[in-house]
Amino acid sequence: MNEPDFRSGFVSLVGRPNVGKSTLLNQILGQKIAITSNKPQTTRNRILGIHNLDAGQILFLDTPGIHKPKGRLNKFMVDQALAACQDIDLVLLLVEANARPGGGDEYVIDILKRSAVPVILVINKIDLVEPPRLLELMAAFATLHDFHALVPISAQSGDGVARLLAEIAPFLKPGPRYYPEDMVTDLPERFIVAEMVREKIMRRTREEIPYGVAVQVETFTEKPEQNLVVIQALIHVERESHKRILVGHRGQMIKDLGQDARREIEKFLGTRVFLELFVRVDENWSQSTRMLRELGYE
Repeated sequence: MNEPDFRSGFVSLVGRPNVGKSTLLNQILGQKIAITSNKPQTTRNRILGIHNLDAGQILFLDTPGIHKPKGRLNKFMVDQALAACQDIDLVLLLVEANARPGGGDEYVIDILKRSAVPVILVINKIDLVEPPRLLELMAAFATLHDFHALVPISAQSGDGVARLLAEIAPFLKPGPRYYPEDMVTDLPERFIVAEMVREKIMRRTREEIPYGVAVQVETFTEKPEQNLVVIQALIHVERESHKRILVGHRGQMIKDLGQDARREIEKFLGTRVFLELFVRVDENWSQSTRMLRELGYE
């Protein structure tokens, strides 16, 4: 049943890879549900974040970076982002304050023009530029599209995020509370745990390895009498050489990855965690329809 005077709406976060969409979502929610790294294409799936207001609810959709796809996995990622621009109330287009509009931005803007959904331009990473440069950038973007607002922010520090939420509020419509107040996402714990392991891999490895890695939680056993969750996760890689790098000399790399991931998972779950990581070679898994479907990418 609808609550009197309650307002709600769906808002998509879109933009090129690595512009800070997941960082912004985590900042708004006040906790981490989306992984981040300094590498492009960190986010692979569409992620729902639920932000509750006194008399409203904003459903944020964090999306993979929009780019011209190469390969099955990349096509899945872009399809996820484009699907998030349909049947919603508002799009937040994120760009970086330290880069003038380029071909990638124009590509995304052209897609948004065809969707007819209102768009707010969010200029992220404002701590990296001086005010005159920021004003020039805002003027340059204003020529590309009729944005409903241009909001400079720092997703990392939270500067400007309150103003952004104020700009979003008028786009909420009378509607239901889609999720209970105590929920921040509809993602299962297994998904978030797998993503946290993958984040540690992306942060600790270089070049092509992060893009040939997928993580699958095979067991998730709760033992409340011991205040413990036992997790076994399988890391899929495409080459034997990648497995050797992830395992490391005498297993040191996989041990360090496990310790880093375990600490973050414990914070997320609010309980002690016993985490076991295994690495398996599945050649060209990112091009296999069967593997992509098994891993949730189809």
